Amino acid sequence: MSFEPDYADYVSPRPARSHQSSQHLAPDCAGLDFLALDRGLQDMLRLYLPADAHAHLLPHLERMGKLAGGRLNTLAIVADKHAPVLHVRTRWGEDADWIEYHPAYQEMEHIAFGDFQFHAMSHRGGVLGWKEPLPAAAKYAFQYLFVQAEFGQMCPISVSDTSIHLIRKYGSAALQEKLLPRLLSSDPGTMWKGTQFMTEKAGGSDVGAIETVAREEDGEWRLYGEKWFCSHTDADIALLLARPEGAVDGTRGLALFALPRTLDDGSRNAYRIVRLKDKLGTRSMASGEIRLDGAVAYLVGDPTQGLKQMMEQVNLSRLSHAVRAAAMMRRCLNEALVAARHRRAFGREVVGHALLRRQLLKVMVPTEAALSMVMATADIMARAGKGDKTAALALRLLTPLLKLRTCRDNIEVATGAMEVRGGNGYIEDFVNARLVRDAHIGVLWEGTSNINALDAIQRAVRKDGAQHALLALMSARLEQATHLPADLRAVLQRSLSRAIALAETVAGDAALEAEVRRAASALYYATAATILAWEATQPGVDGRRLLLAHAVLEHYLLPRDPLGSPESKGESEADRLLLQGEPVSLEAAGVALTGR
Repeated sequence: MSFEPDYADYVSPRPARSHQSSQHLAPDCAGLDFLALDRGLQDMLRLYLPADAHAHLLPHLERMGKLAGGRLNTLAIVADKHAPVLHVRTRWGEDADWIEYHPAYQEMEHIAFGDFQFHAMSHRGGVLGWKEPLPAAAKYAFQYLFVQAEFGQMCPISVSDTSIHLIRKYGSAALQEKLLPRLLSSDPGTMWKGTQFMTEKAGGSDVGAIETVAREEDGEWRLYGEKWFCSHTDADIALLLARPEGAVDGTRGLALFALPRTLDDGSRNAYRIVRLKDKLGTRSMASGEIRLDGAVAYLVGDPTQGLKQMMEQVNLSRLSHAVRAAAMMRRCLNEALVAARHRRAFGREVVGHALLRRQLLKVMVPTEAALSMVMATADIMARAGKGDKTAALALRLLTPLLKLRTCRDNIEVATGAMEVRGGNGYIEDFVNARLVRDAHIGVLWEGTSNINALDAIQRAVRKDGAQHALLALMSARLEQATHLPADLRAVLQRSLSRAIALAETVAGDAALEAEVRRAASALYYATAATILAWEATQPGVDGRRLLLAHAVLEHYLLPRDPLGSPESKGESEADRLLLQGEPVSLEAAGVALTGR
C-alpha cells in the first residue's frame, strides 16, 4: 500500500536560496534519521540488549529510524489533518457505524502491524526474523522511534499487544484458541486488533462506579450499558469490565469480558458506535462512545477478579505511555536543537545565547532521564518475567512513577521546544503544535497524575513495600558503578534514602495525601539520577550521562535558595559539554563536575 500525500508542502525541505528570504527560517527534522540523531538510544541498545539480539535487530532499528524521520513523518502529518469519519448507516438505511480512515493512516497501520508486527513482538517468535519473542527493551526501542513520527497509532498497537497478554494469561483454552491466532496474525486478511474500554459517565478514575451490566442469557453473556471514552473504537476485540447481575457493588463485583465486533456468523455484534470524540490531540486515531444493547461477550478468567486482571493491561499500557512520552520528548529535543542551531537573532545563532542554552538544557535533561528510566525498567521487567521477585516488586512501583512523571514532563518539554522555534512552533504547518496537543493525553489515559501518584505511594509503597526492592536494585547499581566520583556517589545515595523516607512518611499518614505527587516525583528523579550515573560508567557509554545525572539532582532534588545570588558567572563546563553534541569520556565528565 502506498499513498502520495496531498500536503507535500508541509514536508518539503526549506529552500536553500529563495528571493522570499525563506532561508532565514529554521529547518525542522523532516527527512532526518532519528536513530542516527540519538546517541543516547544507541548506547542504551548496546547496554540493555543481549549482544546477539542487538546484532540481529540493529538493521531493523536503523530502518525504523529512517522511516520515522521520513515516510512515517509524512504520513503522520497528513493523517493528523484528516480525522477518521464515522458512517452511522449504509445507504440502504442499515445500522453499520463503520469508520473511514485516510489512506495515510492505513499505510501507517500496514507498517506497524504488517511490516514490523509491533503487536506480536512480545508474544511469539518470528517477528523480524528473531527466533523468540523480542526483549522488552527492543520492543520499547521500536516504539520509541515510531512515536517520534506518529503518536496516535501507538494506542491501537499498545492495546492490541496488552489484549493478547490478558487473553493468553486469563482466557480459557477455548477462548485462547478462538482469539489468539487472529490477534497474533500479521496478515491483514485474518488479523484482529484489540483494545480496552473502561471509562463510563459514572466512572472514570472511580472504576467501581461502572454501570455496565452483564447477563447470562441462553448460555451466553450479554452486555448492556455505555462506554464513554473508547479509543480504537472499531477494534475487532475489546476488553472491558462489566458487573454480572447480582454481583456486589464496587470493584469487587466487576468481571472482565472480551467483546467481539463481529460474531461467528459474520454479523455485527449488538453494540453501536454512537459518535466519535472531537479531541484536542491524537486526531489520527478514532476515539468514540459506544452503546451496548445485549452485545455478546466472552468471560475472561475469574469473574470475581475482573479489575485485578484488567489492571495488568492498564499497567502495561502505563509503561507504554512512558515510552511514548519519552519518544515525544526526544522529537521535541531534536526539533529544538535543529531550530536553535539554524536560527539567527541579534547577529548570531540562537544557540549561542545564554538564556536559550538554559532552555535547551531544560528540554534535554528530562528527555534523557525518561529514556534511561524506560530502558532500565524494560530490563527490570525482563528480570521479573524470569521469576526475580525483587525486580517484580520494584516494577510495581516504577510503573506508576514513570507514567506520572514522564507524561507530566512531556507537556513542559513540548511547550519549551515550541518556544525555541518561535511563532512557527504555534503553527500547524510544523510538528510542534501537534506535539503540544498530543502531549496532554498522557496525563489522562490509564489514570491521571493524581491516580498514578496515589497508586505509587499509597499502594506500592504503603501496601506492597515496593520501595525496599527499588532501593535494593538502585544500591546494587551504585555498587557496580565503581568509577563514580565519590562526592556524586554520596549525593546519589543520600537522595535515594531521603526520597524513600519521604515516600514512607507520606504513605503512613492519610492526612498527607496532598503530598503524594511530591513524594512520587522525588522517587522518580532519585532513581533516574542513579540509573544515569550507572549507565555512564558502563563500557562504551557516552560520559555525558554522568553530567545528566548531576543535572537531574540539581534541577529536581537538591536544595536551592530562589533568592540567593548566582554562584557563578557564565555557563558551567558541564552544561557546555551537554550542549556541544559530541560524546565525552567518563573522565572528562568527572573533571567537568569536580574540577579535578
